[in-house]
Amino acid sequence: MSSDIKQRKADHLDLCATDEVSFRQRTTLLECVRLVHQSLPEADFDSVDTRVRLLGKELRAPLLIAAMTGGHERAAEINQALASIADERGYAFGLGSQRAMQKRPDTAWTYQVREQAPDVLLLGNVGVVQARDLSSKAIAKMLAEVGADALCLHMNPAMELVQPEGDRDFRGGLDTFRRLWEELDRPIIAKETGSGVSRQVADKLHAIGIRHVDTSGAGGTSWVGVETLRAEGRGKAIGEALWDWGIPTAASVHYCVGAGMTTIATGGIRSGMDVARAIALGAGCAGIARNVYQAFLEGGSEGARAFLSGVERELRSIMLLCGARTIEELQRAPHVITGELKDWID
Repeated sequence: MSSDIKQRKADHLDLCATDEVSFRQRTTLLECVRLVHQSLPEADFDSVDTRVRLLGKELRAPLLIAAMTGGHERAAEINQALASIADERGYAFGLGSQRAMQKRPDTAWTYQVREQAPDVLLLGNVGVVQARDLSSKAIAKMLAEVGADALCLHMNPAMELVQPEGDRDFRGGLDTFRRLWEELDRPIIAKETGSGVSRQVADKLHAIGIRHVDTSGAGGTSWVGVETLRAEGRGKAIGEALWDWGIPTAASVHYCVGAGMTTIATGGIRSGMDVARAIALGAGCAGIARNVYQAFLEGGSEGARAFLSGVERELRSIMLLCGARTIEELQRAPHVITGELKDWID
């Protein structure tokens, strides 16, 4: 497949329309979180309150339509439609990597969603390796151009190693986080891209002042897998070896919450049950990407709305059965950790 950045974005959309890019053996381990049923919930379903505050804005439900795309004509339609849905339903919305916008300013319009989503909590997105070589002023301009409320500064070394045109020098990442935290006027979210955030990295980020993290753990879409399907030769071989590389989402949530971070659980979140389990581990919000995209492809905006409505209703039902009337109560709900997740936590 072509190494042109615009074509790469089109490749990503085509590949993520299928389940071929899922992790092959590793799961999120959210199935190892068992919520405890309460036969006397003492709550009314209609009064279950799913509201949360994230980055200074109130969300009607703890959901983020997570970062997917940009930099291609098809990406514009997806971003605008899904951002509009996030706005009307009171969710957050994440833009895909703005690397294409930085390299080709003529693609900026594919990231611009403010007209369709004037009130949405909008997350910009730049790779830490690219940000290392950009001035803070240039990054601030990119964020202002799309009206982003915060910056997801993403870490993706595994993906880059497989990507035919990827970076190979990952020095200076922590210093870049520190510089942008000090110099930008918007919050910084440390974001992985499918391999999760370790306890050690979460602690380092917290120590320099970063307080928000997006886990993007292993178990959902393997972005190493996506790039493996695009790669040839040695890149393809290393991609096959690393397809399932990463820290499962549930373990990453545990590490990040333990480090004192406000945690967005992404990476293989597919249902209200997944959202509830992540919140019970301490996450403040959960993000869904590929499943929303596939629902949009199958049924347009109405298909995406129906999918998200089902996630919300399932979450509210589980909250009731846990005796949790608010998200804060669900974060404290009794639960049992089983299986491999217990090993990761130990």
